[in-house]
Amino acid sequence: MTTRKILIYPEQQDELRKPSTSVDAVNRPVRRIIRDLRDTLEAHGNGVGLAAPQINIHQNIVLVCVGTESEGGWQAGPPRALINPQITLERDERKDFDGCLSFPGLYGETIRPHYIQVVGQDENGQAFDEIFEGFNAVVVHHEIDHLKGVLFIDRLQTVEDLYTLQENERGEITKVPFYLKR
Repeated sequence: MTTRKILIYPEQQDELRKPSTSVDAVNRPVRRIIRDLRDTLEAHGNGVGLAAPQINIHQNIVLVCVGTESEGGWQAGPPRALINPQITLERDERKDFDGCLSFPGLYGETIRPHYIQVVGQDENGQAFDEIFEGFNAVVVHHEIDHLKGVLFIDRLQTVEDLYTLQENERGEITKVPFYLKR
C-alpha cells in the first residue's frame, strides 16, 4: 500500500494550481498512479474523489466515487478512475455542498452543473462517454476542475458560503460560518 501525502492549501497552492497534462497511454506507471490515488483516498475515509494533482502528480487522472441516491441521501460507490476526462456538455447549474481533502475541515456551497457528459478513458484504456447527474455530476466536475488548477474556493459566490462543521451542546453537527471562526 502506497499512501501519498495530500497537498494542502494554501501551503502548496502553487502545486494545486498547476494544470495537468494528458496521459499518452494507460500503462504500468499510470496504473501505479491510480493505485496510489486509491490507497490515499482510502486512507482519508471521508473523501469521495481525488485528483492526481492533489498528490503532486500533474497528469489527467482522477478517482471518483460515483454513488446512488436513496431515501433522500447520496451513498458513495467504489472509486473508479477517469483518465483524460473532458466535459463535453454541462447544464443545470445550482448550488450544492462542496468540500476537498486539500482543505481539511472546510466546506462550501458552490455552483456547479448537476448534469454533465464526460468522455475519456477508464483504467483499462477503454474509451467512455458517460452522463453524470445530481451529486455525481458535482463530484466529477470538482475532480476535473483539479486537473485545470481550479479549486472549489474559486467557485464560491461569497465568503459567507464557506463553513466548518462543529458539534453543538446537544451533540448535533452544525454548520459554522468560516468567517466567524477567525
